[in-house]
Amino acid sequence: MESSSSPSAGGFKNSNLAQAWLVLLLALCFGSALAAVQVQLSDTIAANKLNETLAQVPALIWGKAPPPQNVQITPGTLNVKKDGQASSYTLYRVAQDNKTAGWVVKADGQGYGDKLELLIGTDADVKKITGLFVLEQKETPGLGNRISEPQWRNQFVGKSTAKPLEVVKDKSQGPATIDAITGATISSRSVTNIVNATIGNLRGRLDASGGQFTERSQP
Repeated sequence: MESSSSPSAGGFKNSNLAQAWLVLLLALCFGSALAAVQVQLSDTIAANKLNETLAQVPALIWGKAPPPQNVQITPGTLNVKKDGQASSYTLYRVAQDNKTAGWVVKADGQGYGDKLELLIGTDADVKKITGLFVLEQKETPGLGNRISEPQWRNQFVGKSTAKPLEVVKDKSQGPATIDAITGATISSRSVTNIVNATIGNLRGRLDASGGQFTERSQP
């Protein structure tokens, strides 16, 4: 004699199978839609970041003073091979009346919370830092994110590139020291390490005549 529970058991299994396929189908549809949104957003984010970069370039060379007339900003790259490692930098040659006034380079590295993206300005021969801007950071609110504040960033302005900068906690005003943000020493050191590494790769490779700078037609 057949069990009276068999039909309901089969229906239960079929129902579960149908629900599983439905969940899978919905997941695929949702994943595809999310991927499309991310592609659109990534293009928008990249465009916004480029606009913000170009807007910051003059101030990273001339500071708060209004930029002079006849400024040309030329995008390009610099490829570096050092100690067995290859690095590629996006940078901008900033000129006035076709004479190099300085360089602005994009640099990145690991912070305390996530990746940091910086814009570093230098003079024409990379002998002095002329500006620093934090393009992207996800450091701890109220602590590490203070690396974006002008009061802290301005410590880098005017520093010589002759030797690496050092982060200190004693409010030293030495020519090669950077005061750490209270409670955010790691974030402070992360920015300083990125600056040191980047400047170390630029020195001797860029100068007023261009050096190893490779111009490109698009930013």
